Amino acid sequence: MLNKYARAFFTRVLTPFATLLLRLGVSPDVVTLIGTAGVTAGALVFYPMGEFFWGTVVITLFVFSDMLDGNMARQLGRSSRWGAFLDSTLDRVADAAVFGGIALWYAGRGDDLTLCAVTLFCLASGQVVSYTKARGESIGLPVDVNGLVERSERLVITLVLAGFSGFEKSFGVPHIAILLPIALWVVAVGSAITLGQRVVTVRREAAEVDAAENPDASSASDASPASEASPASGESSASGASSASSASSGSGAGQDEEKRRTV
Repeated sequence: MLNKYARAFFTRVLTPFATLLLRLGVSPDVVTLIGTAGVTAGALVFYPMGEFFWGTVVITLFVFSDMLDGNMARQLGRSSRWGAFLDSTLDRVADAAVFGGIALWYAGRGDDLTLCAVTLFCLASGQVVSYTKARGESIGLPVDVNGLVERSERLVITLVLAGFSGFEKSFGVPHIAILLPIALWVVAVGSAITLGQRVVTVRREAAEVDAAENPDASSASDASPASEASPASGESSASGASSASSASSGSGAGQDEEKRRTV
C-alpha cells in the first residue's frame, strides 16, 4: 500500500542523488550491494545488543538504496532482468537481517521467547508473502492485489517503532520500549492477512484462466449430470419391457396348461 503513495515522492527526492552517483561512475548494482551490506550490518550488530535507536539510524541510511538503484537504472535506460533479480534477492536478505537481529535480542538479553517466536513468524511470513506474488507471476498470473501489509509496510512499521523504542535505552525515555512488541504483533497479524489475500487472489485468477483456456471441459462438466441420467432412464425402460414380456409369457403358459387339463 505504501508503494502506491510513497514511491513517487521518494523518487523525486532521490533523483538528484542518483544523478550524482551516475556522474561519479557508480553502477546501480554496486548501490544495491552496498545498501544490503549496510542494512545487514546495522541490524545484526546493533539490534542483538538492544541498541534499537542507533541500529535503526544505520539501517535507514542504507535502506533507501532499494529505490536509489532503480532510479539510477531508469536514468541509464539499462533496466534489466539481472538487475531486477539481484534487487529482489537482496531485499529478502535485508529483511531477514532486520527480523533476525530482533529475534537474537529476544532470544538473548531480551529474554522473551514469545516475542522471539513472533519475530521469527514476521520473518517467515514476509518471505512467503513475497514468494506467493513471485510464484503467481511466474505462472502467468497478474496477482493483482494490494495486500494489507507488504514489504514497505513491514519495514516502516518495524523500523520506526523499533527506533522509538530505542529511546528508552539510549536516552532514558521511560516505558517507550513497549512500541517494538506492538510493531511485531501488528506486522505478524498483517502479514498473515496479506498472505491470505494473495492466496485467494491467485486461486481466483488461476480458475479464471483455466476456464478461459478450457471452455470444453467446463461444458462437459455441465452436461455430465444429463448424460448420467440418460442411461438410467434407458435401464428403466429396458427393465419395464422385460417385466412386461415376462408377464405376457407367464400368462400364455397358464392358458396352455388350462387347455391340456380340459382335454
